[in-house]
Amino acid sequence: MLKRIFIVCLLFNLTAGYPVLAQESKVISTGSPEDAGFSSARLLKLDGAMKEWADKGWMNGAVALIIRDGKIAYYNAAGYDDIEAKKKMPKDGIFRIASQTKAITSVAIMMLFDDGKLLLNDRVSKYIPSFNKPVVLDKFNAKDTTYTTVPAAREITIKDLLTHTSGLGYAQIGSQEAKAVYAKSNITAGLGVKEGTLLEAMTRLGTLPLMHQPGQRFTYGLNTDLLGCVVEIVSGMSLNEFFKTRIFQPLGMKDTYFSVPKNKEDRLVNMYTEDPQGKLIKGGNKIFNTPTASNYPLLGSTYYSGGGGLNAPIMDYAIFLQMLLNGGEYNGVRLLGRNTVRMMTMNQVGDLNLGDDKFGLGFGIITEKGSANTPAQAGTFSWGGAFATSYWVDPKEKMVLLFYRQLQSSSHGDVVEKFRALTYQALN
Repeated sequence: MLKRIFIVCLLFNLTAGYPVLAQESKVISTGSPEDAGFSSARLLKLDGAMKEWADKGWMNGAVALIIRDGKIAYYNAAGYDDIEAKKKMPKDGIFRIASQTKAITSVAIMMLFDDGKLLLNDRVSKYIPSFNKPVVLDKFNAKDTTYTTVPAAREITIKDLLTHTSGLGYAQIGSQEAKAVYAKSNITAGLGVKEGTLLEAMTRLGTLPLMHQPGQRFTYGLNTDLLGCVVEIVSGMSLNEFFKTRIFQPLGMKDTYFSVPKNKEDRLVNMYTEDPQGKLIKGGNKIFNTPTASNYPLLGSTYYSGGGGLNAPIMDYAIFLQMLLNGGEYNGVRLLGRNTVRMMTMNQVGDLNLGDDKFGLGFGIITEKGSANTPAQAGTFSWGGAFATSYWVDPKEKMVLLFYRQLQSSSHGDVVEKFRALTYQALN
């Protein structure tokens, strides 16, 4: 008896405080909200809220999907894909998911890690030699965008890229310094690029200064675009082909693309933005304040941005997230080892200051402290896209939730947190 008690206590102590990934692999299935542990009556609050947000002009429309223990508890669309034409938002619409691409690229890198093709501490210069003598921005003159540099303390690694601690900034949408430095060398955020290859651009990037010393702080930047280039070099495939053959087809993600094919063009949802008076305007010829039209997914490109180039319906991405919640496996297909998923979804930035939460290998991670500000449990991992798409995976609740809009800018970003609150309040 004492031996049995000792073993139980030991197991408890070993697992306490760590994220709990689902041990049983679940395939997404339909059922009632009650089958998934939700109250149908309380989910009606979400119906009402989404309709209200559209009626008030806070968004043109949205799609929401909630899955718990592999069962769909809520899958609904509200508002319009085209306000003037009164075309309702379709549940299976294809959205520009922007930075939600980053999680897929991060998984691709970790698949190569599982294949024994690379290690997290590998120097990036092993794959792209121009990164072999990094320098760091020292002084920057905003008037003429000239600058001086100092040597970097060390080279950047694959792990630095996965955790956004390399010192790379963001072209077009980053700091004043990053935008200016990158523009001089025709480095972009990766959307609507028609000329040149990813390798050519990333090779140029290697000759430019880092925004800070590697590992010094978290700076959201072109890290994942560079990881996409590493995937291409190590695998011998384009990022498009790697995603298609090793992730999308095996998982059954049938409608996820860098370039939306002609026979599915009508499913690409419209992009909206707000004018200075708060009125929603459809379309537009600028993305990130650059001359890139909102129809860029229809134009075709061979420049595959691992940081922001994908387009997908909400259900496809839910399958990808359920795979992670399952510990790397979905419907009999294993993409990642379960301990690889554990690594990806734990704090990988140590004591670096990111507010109350942390960052893993491609995901934001809610900590115990951070969970005081949200109903999501500690260990929840998440991210989103610049065009108003968001997702969360809560391993303790065995839950995947996604909320998709398609807005370049909005003064009503708080609807995302309201959606999350309305989801959790409906749990039985």
